[in-house]
Amino acid sequence: MTRIDGLRAALADPRRNPAARGEPDTRAAWDQIAPGYDRTNTPTQMRIAGEGLGNAGIRSGMRFLDVAAGSGALSIPAARLGARVMAIDQSPVMLELLATRARKEGLNVETRVMDGHALQFDDDTFDLAGSQFGVMLFPDVSRAIREMVRVIKPGGRVLIHAYGDRHKIEFLSFLVAAVQSVRPDFDGPPADPPPLEFQLADPDRLRRELSAAGLKDVKVETLTETTEHETGEDLWEWLVWSNPIVERILRAMLNLTDDERGVVRQTLDKLVRERASGTRAAGLTNPVNIGIGAKVTGLIASSRCSAAAQQAFAGNEGTARDQDTPARRAAPSRLKRGASGGTRSEA
Repeated sequence: MTRIDGLRAALADPRRNPAARGEPDTRAAWDQIAPGYDRTNTPTQMRIAGEGLGNAGIRSGMRFLDVAAGSGALSIPAARLGARVMAIDQSPVMLELLATRARKEGLNVETRVMDGHALQFDDDTFDLAGSQFGVMLFPDVSRAIREMVRVIKPGGRVLIHAYGDRHKIEFLSFLVAAVQSVRPDFDGPPADPPPLEFQLADPDRLRRELSAAGLKDVKVETLTETTEHETGEDLWEWLVWSNPIVERILRAMLNLTDDERGVVRQTLDKLVRERASGTRAAGLTNPVNIGIGAKVTGLIASSRCSAAAQQAFAGNEGTARDQDTPARRAAPSRLKRGASGGTRSEA
């Protein structure tokens, strides 16, 4: 077995990859990267958060649960819109960073360390439950979504953001190309089975999970998010602080030397400069699947959902998600739907 074959096996094997197990030792890994994640990743993810919240019909006064909240990329935009936010995560360091952000803005956010597989809330507690790039990492994603459904009220909604097709994620392709400068046979994470990071990459899989959890009126839309990086060092920092799996691949599995890491960083800088092509920053795109479903009893959903949310689900031109609503203005980072207006899968 080659070194790369061993890497693929390790990433796919829950016995050897802590991130695939969801065990307590993953808490320490996320605690360790939390300050870097908060500095580099959280600000860039707030715009896509505003898009999803707007589609889900969030409005002032709603009780909103953010599962695997990190340092607040979804919670902060929700609180800015007047929601009463409960943010949970396995990492207390992430939650403290989130609380610091909220205090600086005078926002209404409560935090609790909690396992998203077993929510410590009563049934029918929240108006809306969401997770951005969080539940997609859970070993038992089906159970996590069922828990989200359990704790929302009839008429409430569940919102899930997950990365789409990994072959279209440019920050990943840039990293793979840079690593290939020192490990030519490296071609990225395994495809079958994929790491947990990509278990909801197929929009149809996300739609099925939401429907299987008992949600109705399920819709999944794939948007294109753009993150901007002025230098290769900026992209390097964004990548290594984005997820513990990155450093695990580079150091523990590929065993890159310091010199090899230097070459990888130089290659990233070259790729970023080429993409920027004289402009201030390089824009890297990636697909994001946004799934939304309603917990309905009879016609309750139609009476409880905002007009904006009903329009968003109608899928017509000029709907709320294309308007300049407060949710659209809640945060930074660019996104678009592509030439066809994005892809959608409906139950």
